[in-house]
Amino acid sequence: MDITTHEVFNQPAPLAGYNLFETNRPLLDALKFNAPQLQLAPLAHLGGVVGSIEMQTHARLANTNPPVLHTHDRFGRRIDEVEFHPSYHALMKAAVGAGLHGTPWTAEHEAPTLAGKPAALPPEGALAPRGGPSALGASPHVQRAAGFMLFTELEPSILCPISMSYAVTPALRGNAAIHADWGPKLASHWYDPVLKSVLDKPGVTMGMGMTEKQGGSDVRANTTRAVRVAGDDWGERYEITGHKWFFSAPMCDAFLVLAQAPAGLSCFFMPRVLPDWMGDDVRNGIRIQRLKDKLGNKANASSEVEFHGASAWLVGEEGRGIPQILEMGTMTRLDCALGTSGLMRQALSLALHHTAQRQAFGKPLIEQPLMKNVLADLALESEAATALAIRLARAFDRQHDEHERLMARLLTPVAKFWICKRGSHFAQEAMECLGGNGYVEEGGEGVMARVYREMPLNSIWEGAGNIMALDLLRGLRKGDAVAALVHELAPARGVDAALDRLADALPARIEAMATEAEARRLAQDVALAVQGALLVQTAPQAVAGAFCASRLGGDWGHAFGTLGAGTDFDLVIARAQPQ
Repeated sequence: MDITTHEVFNQPAPLAGYNLFETNRPLLDALKFNAPQLQLAPLAHLGGVVGSIEMQTHARLANTNPPVLHTHDRFGRRIDEVEFHPSYHALMKAAVGAGLHGTPWTAEHEAPTLAGKPAALPPEGALAPRGGPSALGASPHVQRAAGFMLFTELEPSILCPISMSYAVTPALRGNAAIHADWGPKLASHWYDPVLKSVLDKPGVTMGMGMTEKQGGSDVRANTTRAVRVAGDDWGERYEITGHKWFFSAPMCDAFLVLAQAPAGLSCFFMPRVLPDWMGDDVRNGIRIQRLKDKLGNKANASSEVEFHGASAWLVGEEGRGIPQILEMGTMTRLDCALGTSGLMRQALSLALHHTAQRQAFGKPLIEQPLMKNVLADLALESEAATALAIRLARAFDRQHDEHERLMARLLTPVAKFWICKRGSHFAQEAMECLGGNGYVEEGGEGVMARVYREMPLNSIWEGAGNIMALDLLRGLRKGDAVAALVHELAPARGVDAALDRLADALPARIEAMATEAEARRLAQDVALAVQGALLVQTAPQAVAGAFCASRLGGDWGHAFGTLGAGTDFDLVIARAQPQ
């Protein structure tokens, strides 16, 4: 008698082995609108790489085998090294090879030089760029932004050192000698994970060390001290003593750190391995105390460190550390918005893929009316996030234009606040579409749990919600910011009544802003107005109309899946399908 009961049916196949870029219609339309001359071939290549089964396996392994700290070698010597699974390095190689780090800021250097001397050939242990085109075109920040979003769908946590390298690269111009030596290496498409002199490396990554345990976002409360000791080939050298409470990616080749100098809080360049003129492979005085046990972001090593007379070189003027960090923070905040937008797209794709295959009550879940409402609502949120994030990246490419400079100043905190704030709610609803399968950590469905654990990070990192709302208020006092916002919304006027009402009301609300307590609501409404205006210009009318009716017109509830009955659910869902 056959007593087999374990026949598996009505379970979806994993979402794997597809091109993440070619099927992302909202991203394609956002790129067409913001950078119409952009060459899409590199992004199509990257979309195939990050959607491959091979790279998805690397993402899983890098998260299930987290980094391990080794403070000493077996002979008792201090080494302060973090060991990563090989899949982490495979992911880093792919991200660096795609130019997602410092490449947009500088020309490409296939054979970088160091202080006029030819660089050594890539040493043993360096990882070559992944095959295929990776050059950035005429809109390098937009192209890099799209690539960053695509890579986030694969594995977001390794992008922490990638994002920091992007943010600190232009700040190095504040020290011409260091910029000359390190700039070409930060533009290289080679990834070399070994700690050694920059002279011997074909490519480098950089991080930042800002917050301390007593201050957090209030970096003016930092107690770490810098004492000038000498001048040398890299300018003014200091010894740094103190700590950093969050010091992510401690295996980067160098860091920009904040410390109190005689003239006040200042920015310093701190390498892990000191330059050759100070000795042979001399490790700097950076002591890793422990790695953080985080909710998500498992593949990335975040640490607590102490500086024991660590050598560092002044970048910019002494006492001008706050302006330096604000410039870097602007770029990492862009990446927070991009990263959450990419995570939204991945969560939505998983939900659509699952519900299209899973049967319930006689038909696929995706055909059930209530599920249609949920999926369409998520699709609207995801497309609006993509539109706003790519629009912000466009402003970075056009900093010669006064309007674009003002929009970068306004939209950076707005996008960081609103997109990231929506992320966790979005991921929870997408997970619910998968039922219990979405809550487990193993197999293909485990990606959703990883996305969910990652979502809060971008909202917290580089300034939580209150910091962003207050930064918007500061930005609105810069130049003619209100007029710039009116100009930004003008092309969408006359299409949707709800959008027009909000656009009409915003200038007076900004002028009458009497208390910081209303800043979050203002940040929310500026974000929604700009998202609505972008969708009116880039998306099908059914998508833009449903977004404006729900988010701006009040035809919406307090949870996803509460769109009005007049929504064209089938069109909205079909546009969002990953395959």
